[in-house]
Amino acid sequence: MIIEYDAVCSKCKGTGLYKGLCERGYVAVVCYSCKGTGCNHVHIEYEPFRSRAVRHNIDHVVECNPGIIIGLGGSLTIDDIGGMPYSTWLEGKSFPAKSEMRKFVCPAWWYQLQDYKLKPDWDECDCFGSTFSSCTKFKHKGQCWNRWDNENIKDSK
Repeated sequence: MIIEYDAVCSKCKGTGLYKGLCERGYVAVVCYSCKGTGCNHVHIEYEPFRSRAVRHNIDHVVECNPGIIIGLGGSLTIDDIGGMPYSTWLEGKSFPAKSEMRKFVCPAWWYQLQDYKLKPDWDECDCFGSTFSSCTKFKHKGQCWNRWDNENIKDSK
């Protein structure tokens, strides 16, 4: 299926001229998005969704990737990376409690990516403005996970 339409260019608001931080005073440049027309032609080709396709080369699903290389093999186990079997995920089941990648990340790191509303905002976290792994509590992240579990009882049952 194809959808096509003309839309007001969102970059220049239909003027064909762009004025950003580098264009000062009464100077503008021709809009890079619409090439000065003020109009963007949108062309979308798509296949209508009927049902989720099955991936035959997947055995395990993790809820999100915190930016590290993950996979099973070598010395890594399912307990190390968390998640759930692909077949369970396909059935539409929720990720089980404590299925985060707890061996490698702290609750703040994990929930910043997975569900920001659940990210802890603790005074003890001293990674803000830096990296999570630079937090002085990071090497004791098991204690942070215990606290997170206690504060999020519905997820720790």
